[in-house]
Amino acid sequence: MATETFFTQQAANRRLSWLLMLSVVALLAALGLAMGFGLTADPVASVAITGGAVALGTLLALGSYYRGDELVLAASRAREVTREEQPRLWNVVEELAIAAGIPVPRVHLIDDTAPNAFATGRDPEHASIAITTGLLEKLDRDGLAGVIGHELSHVRNFDIRFALLVGVLVGSIALLADMFLRYAFWFGGGRGGRRGGGGGLQALAGVLAILLALMAPIVARLVQLAVSRQREYLADATAVELTRNPAGLERALAIIAGDREVLEVANRATNHLYIVNPVKKVEERSRGLFSTHPPIVDRINRLRALRGASPLSSSESSALRALEPDGGRGGP
Repeated sequence: MATETFFTQQAANRRLSWLLMLSVVALLAALGLAMGFGLTADPVASVAITGGAVALGTLLALGSYYRGDELVLAASRAREVTREEQPRLWNVVEELAIAAGIPVPRVHLIDDTAPNAFATGRDPEHASIAITTGLLEKLDRDGLAGVIGHELSHVRNFDIRFALLVGVLVGSIALLADMFLRYAFWFGGGRGGRRGGGGGLQALAGVLAILLALMAPIVARLVQLAVSRQREYLADATAVELTRNPAGLERALAIIAGDREVLEVANRATNHLYIVNPVKKVEERSRGLFSTHPPIVDRINRLRALRGASPLSSSESSALRALEPDGGRGGP
């Protein structure tokens, strides 16, 4: 068996991310074709419907693209800190930004004792990272470097832009499905077929369109979550490339995941941004929550493999899985 390195992990994670995104595009195209033919018996109509939904979704996304990071930082109660206020933190950030070949991002602090961190912004020139005070208190320099390396990897890999692209596609699917279901409910659909031509094929397409309209938003959302989890794996591997120290990030992930303090400012809109899911299994808000992160045990074992260490023991794995909202399965 070939030796696994952070380069092979990066390549595999990128391939799967793009494959998942293409599957969302294919789902959007299939929904548009079925809806257009089911309603009008005209294949050209499907192109118009799909194009209109994507255009509207893109316009809505532009607002979040240019202002979304400010909203996230405000919702997380993050305040910007200077080099004079946090010299140790800034030293690590500057060192790893140089290693990543990107501009030094704005640095923010969240006054919360639960250890965690996230990155936001649309590109390396407009990026910010936010770290909780608990993270600074509970990690040594190697662990802090691993976390900062992970967040700067999200910046360097354009993960936020990638997530935005997938989000636009998923939102377009939901919008398209909702438009069709409302039309079919109020007008009965299929009127175009009476003008001549669809017949049984159009009726079949109409039924297929209804089924797709009901299922496509759910499937697209699950694919979006899979993309998010894959980008976390990619950021872990890239962080090791920057720090050359998988053990630092490994220990940091274990400490963050094993910490039982609740990060109060996290919510369903922002939890996917954090390095480790901030919602604990013991919390009420974890019910019905789809996982946006890979299982922490899998992430740690991948890092251990990079330095030739054996996987976590069963007792260590069970202890970490017990705190994850979905029991550490990494899926809904």
